[in-house]
Amino acid sequence: MPEMKKTREGWGKGLVALGDENPNVVVLTADLNGSTMCNFFAEKYPERFVQVGIAEQNMMCVAAGLSLTGKVPFLATYGAFASTRSLDQIRITVAYSNLNVKIGGAHGGISVGPDGATHQAMEEFAIIRSIPNMTVICPSDIHETRKATIAAGNTFGPFYLRFGRENVPVVTNEDTPFQIGKAIEMASGSDLTIIACGMMVYEALVAAEELGKNGISARVLNMHTIKPIDREAIIKACEETGAIVTAEEHQIHGGLGGAVSEVVVQNSPVPMELVAVKDRFGKSGKPSELMKAFGLTSKEIIEASQKVLKRKK
Repeated sequence: MPEMKKTREGWGKGLVALGDENPNVVVLTADLNGSTMCNFFAEKYPERFVQVGIAEQNMMCVAAGLSLTGKVPFLATYGAFASTRSLDQIRITVAYSNLNVKIGGAHGGISVGPDGATHQAMEEFAIIRSIPNMTVICPSDIHETRKATIAAGNTFGPFYLRFGRENVPVVTNEDTPFQIGKAIEMASGSDLTIIACGMMVYEALVAAEELGKNGISARVLNMHTIKPIDREAIIKACEETGAIVTAEEHQIHGGLGGAVSEVVVQNSPVPMELVAVKDRFGKSGKPSELMKAFGLTSKEIIEASQKVLKRKK
């Protein structure tokens, strides 16, 4: 069994590391400092921590104001609230003015579990990546989340980072390179490419291993940055493997699969299959049960891979 860690812990540790380096880093939460692990920062730098309360739209505007004074504000709430309840403030107050605001979308995806449909953010990629100036990142594990948080803090402009609630497999290490907008090749392959983000990177690696037992060589790309997406890696995958499968813990419309499709169809059209939530709301349940119920496991990636290979032939 792989080591299991929470991605939100990577966010919390990343905030502390940034706070150590830059006295202008400030952190805000909407009554969720423990859930989002912003409490790490609050305990070390209480004078730079703001508990806004359950007022997400106000928090977005407070962060915008702080950024105009030279601060580097990081704010966190559940992704379902950050991406929809505060959308007007993200679009007009933050992105339109290209402000240096960093948004943490916690408890992303179906795997938040018992909280149910209202708290399961599965539309954020589609919503946020359509807004000009926004960078959207979905790290795969604790180490990548910490690196992504630090990278966001050291890069000017508005960011949206998605991280989860539950323990997920650790697929990278502290030395694995991380660069905004550059995919990581997790496994080499020549027959098809599986492009995944978040906790689906692990499922993609499991699928690739199983496919390999049947003589199918699958490349696996960790596409942690949804926007700006790594066009070069996608085009190379099309040209070298001739088939693409995407895997994400997000709605099938407008997410990673849609972003990859946009690159594929404009540059090097090849057969594609998308593994994602099939246009439905979430429900309460254990995370592992929900991942199976919504078709977000290595099993579905293997089936999609076999299907796309038939189309390739």
